[in-house]
Amino acid sequence: MPTRTPTLKKERYVGKHYDIIIIGTGSGNSIPGPEFDDKSIAIIEKGTFGGTCLNVGCIPTKMYVYAADIARTIEESGRYGIKGQFEGVDWASISKRVFTDRIDQIAAGGEAYRRGPETPNIDVYDQHARFIGPKTIRTGSEEITGDTIIIAAGSRPQIPAAIAESGARYYTNEDIMRIPLLPKRMTIVGAGFIACEFAHVFSSLGVSVTQLVRSDRMLRGLDDDIAAAFQRAAETQWDVRYEVEVTAATDTGVTLSDGTELEHDILLVATGRIPNGDQMDLHLGGIDMTEGSIKVDEYGRTTADGVWALGDASSPYLLKHVANAEMRTVRHNILHPDDLRPMPHDHVPAAVFTHPQIAYVGLTEKEARESYDVTVKVQKYGDVAYGWAMEDTTNFAKLIADKNTGCLLGAHIIGPQASTLIQQLITVMAFDLDCRDVATKQYWIHPALPELIENALLGLEF
Repeated sequence: MPTRTPTLKKERYVGKHYDIIIIGTGSGNSIPGPEFDDKSIAIIEKGTFGGTCLNVGCIPTKMYVYAADIARTIEESGRYGIKGQFEGVDWASISKRVFTDRIDQIAAGGEAYRRGPETPNIDVYDQHARFIGPKTIRTGSEEITGDTIIIAAGSRPQIPAAIAESGARYYTNEDIMRIPLLPKRMTIVGAGFIACEFAHVFSSLGVSVTQLVRSDRMLRGLDDDIAAAFQRAAETQWDVRYEVEVTAATDTGVTLSDGTELEHDILLVATGRIPNGDQMDLHLGGIDMTEGSIKVDEYGRTTADGVWALGDASSPYLLKHVANAEMRTVRHNILHPDDLRPMPHDHVPAAVFTHPQIAYVGLTEKEARESYDVTVKVQKYGDVAYGWAMEDTTNFAKLIADKNTGCLLGAHIIGPQASTLIQQLITVMAFDLDCRDVATKQYWIHPALPELIENALLGLEF
């Protein structure tokens, strides 16, 4: 993690009272704006300013993913008649571009801004926050109180007991991108978004990757057809082992539940995330938890009056765009207590930046069939003109709609630019548009890739 840039601290004193206390500087840091210039605000951040997304999550990982995509394109260039050869990477250069030149400067600048004269009503605290009473927080050696408290403390990597208790050196998303040298062999434990993205990154950059999957399937929760297609693709790029768990680990290898022993240079653990509320003595502040997360109502209020929560610490969706949307809702609700808005959890999309890319919104086919009379269309990339140009023979879009109303129930894409192509389908669902109108009452540029979506819509049978 980067070293904090020394900055001038504003004067504080033990027992100071604030109008608003914000715990966490991911999405929480976006709450203070001109509307709060007349409020005294404390911001508490025990880690690096900017939270998970900026420092160890969405943004730096996608910068690595983009480099991996380029490497994979070079490796596959022969299919287009291009003579190219992948000869390895300058890992130090990639890391410098991501962190030294970009991320670390943004994080340091964000903290300096909040500590500086531009925001005279804001104090920054850089120690862990724990509740010691209602609306009362201890952070480091200081105790502060607030009329309104917003918990946006995020989440942390979950580590299986066999690995955590082994004493072996392991990495997570929080430090794997800052390793000084690219390893030759890597074992990745996990089968979710993070594991699959890093499997793509490191395998594409020349590392021999083995991915360990506890069940018989990766990316659980995705539509069955999408998950199956991804597994077929993944198995051609790196070694995937199913229905195994790590029972013992050392610095140089792991023992699996089937008795297999694997050697590696680096062990990467990506087995899920734990909301951070359990580290804050919430019960002393009258704040309840449920199933490991902070309990909130539909408006983001916790069980303690005047205390709100958002993002990974309380949300059912551990996604940055959801945390941002929840932040905007909580900000509105604090400013307008007589006009409360519910948390925006309708039609939440997601994308997995692996290879091939995956994006989805809405119901899976299995979920939709439980409640609707559905029509389903699977449209192959290779059946539209741009897909021909890409020589794509495996990827597809899958749409699920209600036969009776024309309402789009779910959209799932696996293939190039999936995270971009899904956006128009998010719009269809968000504005409750009829699939038949969307397909026929607008132009679709020929021969651009969105024709994949046009043909999928036209292929739905009503």
